[in-house]
Amino acid sequence: MQLFNSPTRYGLIAQCLHWAAVTLVVLAWTLGMLGDEFPEGASRALALYVHTSAGLLVIALTVLRLLWRLVDPSPSAERTEFGEWLFVDWIGLGAKLAHFALYVLLVAVPVAGIILQFARGDSLSIFGFVNVASPWVPDKAFSEDVKEVHELLAHSLLAVAGLHAAAALVHHWVFGDRTLVRMLPGSKP
Repeated sequence: MQLFNSPTRYGLIAQCLHWAAVTLVVLAWTLGMLGDEFPEGASRALALYVHTSAGLLVIALTVLRLLWRLVDPSPSAERTEFGEWLFVDWIGLGAKLAHFALYVLLVAVPVAGIILQFARGDSLSIFGFVNVASPWVPDKAFSEDVKEVHELLAHSLLAVAGLHAAAALVHHWVFGDRTLVRMLPGSKP
């Protein structure tokens, strides 16, 4: 398995960063949706801790991914017969806009979560090693507004990621190109 990207496929490092982010986003979103279902006490506190830690890891992985893209650029987009029919590369433009939206949301959702934690007057635990005290006094109205923004951004992230996944499947099943398989670990070049 190649570590670095080639002109035709993603390397193991890019693949691991991608799939780790996918896993963490799904975990954080699921815990965010089900958090109130956990009984009060240790269970709910653990769910919030894992939710918060996953969000912090998403920020770290996103920064690492962007830095990695500078060191090891992504392969060129796959050419499709459908894309050849168009005078303007709408598919390529759509992919670039979707990737930009994904990167923005991958940072914005956890940042909104951090602001929410502080707006509630709660400290932010950094993986259980350090607690960062809230710089603000608790503000219930503000925290409710931030919670709504955090949830809206999280749902938007899942929606854009779903479109991203659907586009990869369309490339694979309709266009018959390698857009999907070149991001899958273990696939042949």
